[in-house]
Amino acid sequence: MRAANQSPDTLIESLRVNFLGSAPGWYKSVIAGFLILNPLALMLVGPVITGWLLLFQFIFCLAMALKCYPLQPGGLLALEAVFIGLTSPDQIYHEVAANLSVILLLMFMVAGIYFMKGMLLFVFTRLLLNVKSKTFLSLMFSVMGALLSAFLDALTVTAVLISVCLGFYSVYHQVASGQQGRKRHDNNDDSSMVADRRQQLEQFRSFLRSLLMHGAVGTALGGVCTLVGEPQNLLIGEKMGWSFPDFFLQMAPVTLPVLVAGLLTVVVVERLKWFGYGEQIPAPVLEILRNHDKKRDNTPRERARLYIQFGGAVFLTLALAFHVAEVGMIGVAVIVLMTSANGVTQKRQLGAAFQETMPFAALLVVFFVIVSVIHDQHLFQPIIAWVLALELEAQPVMLFVANGLLSAISDNVFVATVYINEVDQAYRSGTISREHFDTLAVAINTGTNLPSVATPNGQAAFLFLLTSAVAPLVRLSYMRMVVMALPYTVVLSVVGLMATASFL
Repeated sequence: MRAANQSPDTLIESLRVNFLGSAPGWYKSVIAGFLILNPLALMLVGPVITGWLLLFQFIFCLAMALKCYPLQPGGLLALEAVFIGLTSPDQIYHEVAANLSVILLLMFMVAGIYFMKGMLLFVFTRLLLNVKSKTFLSLMFSVMGALLSAFLDALTVTAVLISVCLGFYSVYHQVASGQQGRKRHDNNDDSSMVADRRQQLEQFRSFLRSLLMHGAVGTALGGVCTLVGEPQNLLIGEKMGWSFPDFFLQMAPVTLPVLVAGLLTVVVVERLKWFGYGEQIPAPVLEILRNHDKKRDNTPRERARLYIQFGGAVFLTLALAFHVAEVGMIGVAVIVLMTSANGVTQKRQLGAAFQETMPFAALLVVFFVIVSVIHDQHLFQPIIAWVLALELEAQPVMLFVANGLLSAISDNVFVATVYINEVDQAYRSGTISREHFDTLAVAINTGTNLPSVATPNGQAAFLFLLTSAVAPLVRLSYMRMVVMALPYTVVLSVVGLMATASFL
């Protein structure tokens, strides 16, 4: 048998080995099978069923993100969709242009957060070292995620959580691997760890996973409440003519009960150690973090850097809260201010900030190709028509349910866009009253924001977390995210549905 590192003997075998690189052989075969199946399905069963097949194939690529980054297999499926005529380049461009603000946010805002990671690690280290109760710490992560997302943006807040947890992991991993003080360290390499440290590492991974998930769900809890919390909120608010206070008050009958229920869920899953929650930070890991904090560079120059980063955080918060510009443009401003004031002037130093964001921005464009297929093949149209054909009293609840189901498998921004446009058209044609229009808008917003926590493809912030650098380090796979989100999915969906039925 040929050794694993030996070069392939033939050109054909070389092509097979190079296809999707180090992904498992079975995975390569599945993707190749998808690419062969889709043109055949188009000829045999038509574009609508083929469109649904493509959607579930893309979800499979997301689910296997730890086997192979979804950009390559998902991109091949997207290219094939254009080639066989399921969508067109013009429609794709339209979808990308409509979501340009989200792409700019990823490209620049997340990079801006990178240049404030010293301040973030300082603040969250204080929190981690001083809060003894894991339940209270988890609650604080969720509350902070909710508060920040209500006034900032869920992707920005998720970037903060990723940066913080990555910082904690890197500090411990360097010490546990005996690599402390080295400039270059591979957080993925556990080969130099002794057995007892490996066990601590697994516990620490579980600890960080739970904090990440509590914080990520917190972004959904807060993001649904306000006009600037999620991209579709702005779209819905613009259609309805609602100001910031109007939006909050219209949503409050549903969002506030859900917020309370979501925070109670944090306490329950941590106390009962359900669904992968409840792991405490190992005492040796906490000691390493304490020692690292004591040895932290406290020179005047380092303090000046921290003060600059704190000032940048204040600027960022105010700029986002008052929406002085598009989020991505504010991100560019943060990059310029932080780098110029803290002496980051080399191209290679700047490039490191974009390593995390650019692959995901490309993946998001691929995702919009799938959304374009959904649009061109009208995959959701029968569901929309069925809901709007129901009795008026039943429409809010069924809109909540339909939006939730579709957002969990698609993109909540796209689903909200489709539904609010259909309902707006019904209002303008005189089919529904303004009061009923307001009610349906609330159902659409809450339906797309709350049940969509069920899967990473439901919310851009969750997808960003899944494909981030920290996810493989803490073993946060697609299915693990689904399992850990399950209690929140159930609670947020049930409470949201009950509030919709009772108060709208």
